[in-house]
Amino acid sequence: MTAIPQPGAKQLGLVIDLDTCVGCHACAVSCKEWNTSGQTGPLTDFHPYHAGQDGVWLNRVHAYEAGTGTESRTVHFPRSCLHCAEPACVTVCPTGASYKRAEDGIVLVNAEICIGCKLCSWACPYGAREFDEDQGVMRKCTLCVDRIYNENIVEAERVPACVRACPAGARHFGDLGDAASPVSQLVAERGGLDLMPELGYRPTNKYLPPRRRPAPAAAPPVEPMPTGSANALLRWIDRALSR
Repeated sequence: MTAIPQPGAKQLGLVIDLDTCVGCHACAVSCKEWNTSGQTGPLTDFHPYHAGQDGVWLNRVHAYEAGTGTESRTVHFPRSCLHCAEPACVTVCPTGASYKRAEDGIVLVNAEICIGCKLCSWACPYGAREFDEDQGVMRKCTLCVDRIYNENIVEAERVPACVRACPAGARHFGDLGDAASPVSQLVAERGGLDLMPELGYRPTNKYLPPRRRPAPAAAPPVEPMPTGSANALLRWIDRALSR
């Protein structure tokens, strides 16, 4: 079984704003594109032109209806590896293929020694592990470690592909181990939450809850329709259309 290293000061992760996410799936598509070809390119699925086609998706977006009555709303919920501080997927790995990096807290899979036993997928309560049938190994979100440390990429673009692609600005990337970082301040201001904290895995990624909607403004009173001449009716229509 694989041991978890002592956590370092740097803990890279994502902050996802559930109030802003529009469920466009740009994050999921850009993630698949980058992790399939290392650039924006065509997607590769298993049997893409057959019924029931599927493939490896390291980022998925689910939609839920929450609340009732005037408080009801659709919440789009992106899901990927949360890079937990106490990752069960690491501790159950029999070969050490699943491991957590001490220097930045990222959880990765070493495909060279992964035997595809799927124990990590059974252990992960968040459903963040995917089995790659083509390669016979487990795969997961890497926070685009090959992008964020790539000095050949413009510094402003050294963020995960999903963050760069999000058109609504719902995804934020940074050091959640630094209380002064923008992502940590955002979590503090908006009351960022862990996913299923009762399990004790202490995920690094945080979710910002949807904001409470303001009460709808009262509609202005409607003047009664006049019963007099045609000119009075026209004046009433003119007043109504001029508001």
